[in-house]
Amino acid sequence: MTRADGTRTGGTRLGEDLADDLDVVVAQSITVAKDIKALTLQSADGAPLPAWQPGAHVDVILPSGAVRQYSLCGDPEDNHSWRIAVLREAIGRGRGGSEYIHTDVHTGNELRVGLPRNNFELVDAPAFVFVAGGIGITPILPMIADAQRRGVPWRLVYGGRSAETMAFRDELEVYGPKVAIYTDDGDGPIDLERELTGLADGTAVYCCGPAGLLEAIERLHKDGVVASLHTERFAGGNASSADDHEFEVVLARQGKSFTIKPGESILGTLESNGIDALSSCHQGMCGRCEVDVLDGIPDHRDSILTLEERATNEFMLICVSRCVGDRLVIDL
Repeated sequence: MTRADGTRTGGTRLGEDLADDLDVVVAQSITVAKDIKALTLQSADGAPLPAWQPGAHVDVILPSGAVRQYSLCGDPEDNHSWRIAVLREAIGRGRGGSEYIHTDVHTGNELRVGLPRNNFELVDAPAFVFVAGGIGITPILPMIADAQRRGVPWRLVYGGRSAETMAFRDELEVYGPKVAIYTDDGDGPIDLERELTGLADGTAVYCCGPAGLLEAIERLHKDGVVASLHTERFAGGNASSADDHEFEVVLARQGKSFTIKPGESILGTLESNGIDALSSCHQGMCGRCEVDVLDGIPDHRDSILTLEERATNEFMLICVSRCVGDRLVIDL
């Protein structure tokens, strides 16, 4: 997931250890669109839930021990309920988490979740344009509610394959013309250039959705059509490719070094050698394994860092990213 404009102000620093996980109960499980299930979660002991801000997500720990990240899409001012929505991925395309939630998680079940973390913080701006594709609407909903509550001008451009696949359309109807809906089977893809050309100075654009949408809006950012762009991705990075080469990673604080072979990740190599490193998703999506880079140039393969952040080469996610050269020194 990608934060805003390369800034790192506020919130919890990526990679920082967090408090203990929570036991929650599924207070409600409903279908909100084709293949999308929404879960309302409440504390198992009835206590208030920790506070969160728009853009935050939580880890859901599956019985297998696997961890999946889902955006909080309810009301941040409700400290007794959290809401997440899960898209059921096609068999063979996902990693099994969505299938488990759709098949085996029902009202009354208990789940183990992590505390909210925010890599997609809502900045102060004089106006907002939100762009969502498919399940990418989830982190956007609380942002809309926040802007509406504060009286900040905003509008939403929301696209999906068809009307039946687009979650929470009923909740968005109350906003009337502030919401523009695009369906692939009726309108075609979102006309980003039309929707985003000529924005007022200072307008912050927030976008979440599939890779094609993110790539298209990032091109507009590079071309100067969108000045302030904040994105979040729901696709993980890839720790290996056919062109990978062997390199050395040095742990500066521990005085140890390891050889990272093709097909292996830095995190995996460290773990197999008994090195304790923070991690969660193992896909470059959550940011928990972020470390500072002291020397060398990372080969960034995550879905969190912006182009500006990558260019600094000051930090990296060791679960998927590798080394451009032959040696990396990291702050571990």
